[in-house]
Amino acid sequence: MIREYYINDHGNQIYNFTKSVYYRIKEITSKTTFPDEKDLYPGEYIKEIANKIIDLNKDNKNLDFKKDFKHLKNLSLKFSMNLIKDDLKKLKIVHDKFVSETELIENKRVEETINYLKEKNYIEENILPAPKGINKKDWIQKKKLIFKSTSFGDDLDRALTKDDGSWTYFASDTAYHYDKINRGFELLINILGADHAGYVKRITSAVEALSKNKTFINCKVCRLVKLFKNGKPFKMSKRSGEFINVSDLLNEVSSDNIRFIMLSKSNDVEIEFDFNKIIEKNKDNHVYYIQYANARINSLFETLGGQSDIKLDINKELNLNIYEKKIFRKVLEWPHIIQSAVNKLEPHKIPFYLYDLANLFHSYWSAGAKNSQYKFIKKNNIEDITFSIIKLVHIVIQNGMKILGVNLPKKM
Repeated sequence: MIREYYINDHGNQIYNFTKSVYYRIKEITSKTTFPDEKDLYPGEYIKEIANKIIDLNKDNKNLDFKKDFKHLKNLSLKFSMNLIKDDLKKLKIVHDKFVSETELIENKRVEETINYLKEKNYIEENILPAPKGINKKDWIQKKKLIFKSTSFGDDLDRALTKDDGSWTYFASDTAYHYDKINRGFELLINILGADHAGYVKRITSAVEALSKNKTFINCKVCRLVKLFKNGKPFKMSKRSGEFINVSDLLNEVSSDNIRFIMLSKSNDVEIEFDFNKIIEKNKDNHVYYIQYANARINSLFETLGGQSDIKLDINKELNLNIYEKKIFRKVLEWPHIIQSAVNKLEPHKIPFYLYDLANLFHSYWSAGAKNSQYKFIKKNNIEDITFSIIKLVHIVIQNGMKILGVNLPKKM
C-alpha cells in the first residue's frame, strides 16, 4: 500500500495564493495595506509564509509580482507544504509520496493522457451546454476538448480545456490517475472533500476508460468538521482569515484525541468536534474511557505481580459469570470487526467497538465494588478464567488503539 498526497499547485487558486503572499511581503517590508479583494487569502498563515520568505532575502522591497512570480510561487508552496507536513507529522500521518500537479503538466503527463484517450476515441472537440444556473444568453459557446464520460455512466460529458485553452483541474487529475495506473496499481482510494462530491462519477469514468476496467477506484467523500468551544461554533474559512489549522487544535487537545475523534465517524457523517467534551474525564469521552480501561487493567496486573503469566486451559469447561460471558462474546467479534473495517473501508467501526468493549469491562469492574461475587481478586488470588478474560480485553484494546495510532498511558 502506498499513501500519496496530491498537491493542487496549479491554476487560479495558486495564482491568488501567491498574490496574497506577495501583498503580505509588501505589507511587512513597505508598510503597504493588504488589499481588500475577494480572491485573496488574508489568513494568519499567509503572514507566516511571507515572513519565512523575507528571512531568506531581506531585500524584498523591489519584489515585482509578474517578474518574480515563478520564484515567489515556488517559495510560497514550499513553506505552505512545510506547514502541512509539520501538522501531518504531529498527527502521525505519513505519506510515502507527494505528487505535484504542476510537475504533471510540465512533464507532459497531461498531454500523454489526453493523446491516449483520443486514440481510444473517448475525446472530442465540441461545445458543452450551459451549466445549470447560468443564463444561456450569458453563456459563451466555445469549442473545447471534451471527455465522453457519459459513455461510462456520468450524467454529463466533461471539459478538459478551459476557454483560454489551458487544462482544467479534471484534465490534470485524469493524468494523475493515469500515472498511478501505469505504475501498476489495481485499487485506488481517493479521499475527497465535501465540495468534491459531484466529482466522483467523472473521475471514476476516467479511470474506467484509462485502465480498460482493470483498475478499481473507490472515492470516499469526507464531510466538514464543525468545531465548538463553550457552546459556540468556531467558523473555518481560508478566505475570511479565520482558518483553524491542526496546530490550533493541538494547542487545545492532544493528537490522540484528534485522531480518535476523526476516526470514530463515518466519512459521510459531519463531525462535531467539541473542545469541552474531549477534555472531560467520563464515559462520554470515548477515547478517555478506553484509555482508562487499559490503565485499570495495568494496575490489576501490577497488583497480581507474578500471577500475570496465567494461561487459560482451553480444554476445560469455561465457567463464566454474566459479565465475563458478555465480554467474551464481544471479544469474539473482534476479527469480524477488523475484516469489515478493512473490506468496507470503514475504520470508524474500530473505535466504536473498542468503546463498547471498554464499557463492558468498566461495568464488570464496578460490579465488584458492589458485590464481592464479582471481585477480580479474592484472598490475593484471581481465577484463571477471570484473568484470561481480562487479558483478552487488554490484548484487543492494545491492538485496536495501535491500529488507530492512539497512545495508551499505563496510568491515569
